[in-house]
Amino acid sequence: MYIFDSVKKTKCKFESLVEGKVSLYVCGPTVYDDAHLGHAKSALVFDLLRRVLEAKGYEVLFARNITDIDDKIINKARDTGLSTAQIAEQFTTAYHRDMTAIGVRPPTLEPKATESIDAMSDMIQKLLDKNHAYRISNGDIYFDTASDKNYLSLSNRQSSENVSRVEKVSEKRHEADFALWKAVNDGSVAFESPFGPGRPGWHLECSAMIERYVSSGEGKYAIDIHGGGADLLFPHHENEAAQTRCATNHELAAYWMHNGFVTIGGEKMSKSLGNSFFLKDALKAYNGEVLRFYLLSTHYRGDFNFNEEDLIASKRRLDRLYRLKKRLFGLSAAPIETEFKKTFLDALGDDLNVSKAYALIDELIASANDALDRDPKDKAHRQVLLSSLATIEEVMGFGSQNPYAYFQFGLDEATKERIDTLITQRTEAKKIKDFAASDAIRDELAAMGIAIMDTPSGTFWEIRD
Repeated sequence: MYIFDSVKKTKCKFESLVEGKVSLYVCGPTVYDDAHLGHAKSALVFDLLRRVLEAKGYEVLFARNITDIDDKIINKARDTGLSTAQIAEQFTTAYHRDMTAIGVRPPTLEPKATESIDAMSDMIQKLLDKNHAYRISNGDIYFDTASDKNYLSLSNRQSSENVSRVEKVSEKRHEADFALWKAVNDGSVAFESPFGPGRPGWHLECSAMIERYVSSGEGKYAIDIHGGGADLLFPHHENEAAQTRCATNHELAAYWMHNGFVTIGGEKMSKSLGNSFFLKDALKAYNGEVLRFYLLSTHYRGDFNFNEEDLIASKRRLDRLYRLKKRLFGLSAAPIETEFKKTFLDALGDDLNVSKAYALIDELIASANDALDRDPKDKAHRQVLLSSLATIEEVMGFGSQNPYAYFQFGLDEATKERIDTLITQRTEAKKIKDFAASDAIRDELAAMGIAIMDTPSGTFWEIRD
C-alpha cells in the first residue's frame, strides 16, 4: 500500500505502527448547517481509504469527530431561537443521514467536542506546565508558537506567511499564537474548566480527542494516518501537530493525507461566494450511489469541478454496471478469490488510483457481457463474475442495490404504487389469457415512461431513458 504524504510531499510505502492494525483520524464537520459537496467528497475519500485498508486485511480504527460547539453554532442558535445543543443535534442528525445516503460507513469512534472538555483541559494544563502556553489578562490561554522549534514543519511555510488567518490580540506574544481556551465572562455559552468558564479553541479539539480516544500514548506517533481537506493543512493541522508534539513528546501522525477542493464552475466551494451546493439537494435529484460514483471518479488529491453534465455522463457509466447486474439477477455463488480482486486492490493500493480502478470496472463489464452473450449458463464464469462484482460493492461502496430498483429512482411512492398495481393487473390478465387487457396496461405504462421486463423471477420495471 502506497499513499501520498502531504508533509513529505511524496508517495510513501505505508507501514502501520502496529502490525495488522491502522488508526485513522479524519476531521469531521462543524454542525451548524447541512453538509455540502465538499463535505461529501472528503468523507467519501476517507471512507474509500478505510475500505481499501480493510480489504487488504487491516483492522481499522476509524475516528471522525463532531465539532458541536463553535461561534457559528452559537450564531445560528441566536438567529433561530434554538439552543446550541438543539442546533448541533439537528445538523449532526442531518449529516449522518446524508452520509448514509452516499454509502459512507459510520466511524468506529465519533467523539464530540462538548463531551471532551476534560481531555482538552488536560492538554492545556500540560502545555502550561511545559511553558508552551500562557494566559493573558482576560483569562484566554494561547499556544506559544515560538516555543515549538518545529512549528510550520507540517505545512512547510515561512514564519512571515502564518498570520493571515489568526486573530489580532495585543497581549499575544507572537502574531501566530493561537487560542487554546477562550474565557467567557459575559454569560454566553461556556464550559467549566480548571481555568474558569470558557470555550476551547478549535485547533485544540482534535489533538485532545486523538490523545484521549485513539492514541496508545506510546511510541513516536499518536496515530497512523490523519486526514482532511487540503484547506485544513494550515493552520488547523499545523496547530494540531504543534500542540500534540509539545504536550506529549510524540508526533501526531505518521502519515498525513489531504483531499482537494470541490469547485462549481471553477470556483472553490465557499458559502461566502454563494455557490455552496448542499448534498441534501443533490440527493433529491440523484441516487446516492450515483453521487458516490461521480465524486469518487477523480483522484482525491486533485480539485473536483462539479458540473451536472459530467454527473449525468458518470451516471451512464454506473448504469452499465447495473445493467450487467440485471443479467445476473437472482443468481448466487460461493465467493472465491479472483484475479480481478488482486488487480483491483493493487490499483487502489497505489494511493487510491481510482482512474485505474474505474477502468478495470469498465473492462470487467465489457468482458462479462461478451462472455454472457457466448454462454449465459457457464457456472464457473458466473461464480468469478459474481465474486468480482462483490469486490466492487465492498471496496467501492456502489453496485449493491437491487438492479431494478436502481432504475426506479426519482418517482414518488404514490407513482410507484400505481405502477405496481398496474403490473399486478397485467399479470392477472395474462393468467386468464386476456391479452388485450394485458397489452393495454403495457401501453399505459409505456405512456408513463415505464419499461417492463418479464423474467422467470417475475415482472420488473424501470424508468426509460
